[in-house]
Formats: sequence, C-alpha cells, structure tokens
Amino acid sequence: MRRALLFFSAAARTRGTRPRRTARTRRPAVRRRLLRSFFGPLTTESRRPRRRPPRAPHAPRAGFTGTSLHQLFAGRKVVLFALPGAFTGVCEKGHVPSFAKLVNDFKKKGVDEVACISINDPYCMDGWAAAMGTSGINFYADADETFTRAVEETRDCTADALGPGLRSNRYACVVEDGIVGACFVEAGPGDLAVSDGATLLGAL
Repeated sequence: MRRALLFFSAAARTRGTRPRRTARTRRPAVRRRLLRSFFGPLTTESRRPRRRPPRAPHAPRAGFTGTSLHQLFAGRKVVLFALPGAFTGVCEKGHVPSFAKLVNDFKKKGVDEVACISINDPYCMDGWAAAMGTSGINFYADADETFTRAVEETRDCTADALGPGLRSNRYACVVEDGIVGACFVEAGPGDLAVSDGATLLGAL
C-alpha cells in the first residue's frame, strides 16, 4: 500500500557543520546520533519513568497520517533509504527501483518495512508513489526537514535545480528496534554508488 506520511519528532534540531564524509564510509556517528536523539526511550526498561505533562496529539493534516519514529522503528526491522527529491532523475530511475525489485529479498531477511524518505510535502510524495506504481515501499515526507536536520544529512542542492531550500543527501541503512546497523552514505546527493538496494541487501 502506498502511503505518504509526515514524520513528527520531539528531537531537537542539530546545528553546526560537519566535514563531508566520502562514499563507502560506515557511519558510527550517525548510529550514535540516532540512538541518542531518537531511540533512547526504546531501551529504558531499567529506568524509572519520568512524569511528564500530557501532550496534545498531532492532528492529521489534510488526510495524511502522522507517524512517529517510535511507531516506525520500535520492535521492528526497517530498511530506510533517503533521497534528494521526488520526480527527480536518479531517484526515480535508479534509487527507488533498486529497492523495489528486492522487496521480497528484504522480507526474507526479516525486514518488516522498506521505507523511503525525502524532504518533500506529503502531497508530492503521495503523487510520486502513485506515479511510480511501486509496491512494497512506503514513502514518507520529511516535510519540515526535522529528521534530515537531526541526522545532519541536509544538502543545498540549488545548483542542481532542486532549490531554493535544503534537500536530503542520499543514503541507505537498516534500523532494527531503533538501532542503526549497516549504513551507506553517498559523497553527494547526485551519486548512487553505495546506497542502492543490492549493496544494503548484501550487508544484511
């Protein structure tokens, strides 16, 4: 089933710049940041729960359902790949198809969901999912850039006619119960050398 959902996260946005990492680099730093920023609450059995004031739930926006990171990752094995934008060349002709043709193979490896995320509005992601006609992949809109900023993978793609505004770098990883395992990040958002479906499948 095709879906275009919004990420809602209470994590603070990170600031500052980091040196650009090259392709084929495993990302322990990404693993630590994700674990610290988002997934700590998943492994707090030994802690006493803190009392917190109740927060109002996020209201559905124009028919799209909000999904928290806890809902997406807790107790599940998820293949997550990110790309610069919907309806763009490398993303549509290379990146998404590389995962679409291997969905069944990922399922055999115990993967519960194959998810694609991009900095786009949910209408755009929903329309792209329908146009692609892809089955077995859920499309998520990081509409306010919260997730991409938190993992420090935003890129200025204005020179590539994808601006103005920030886009996501291209990467792929597997997240099991909130813990990032194999992770492959491209040197730039226009590359597709290490974040394809076959490379990630071979690392599982």
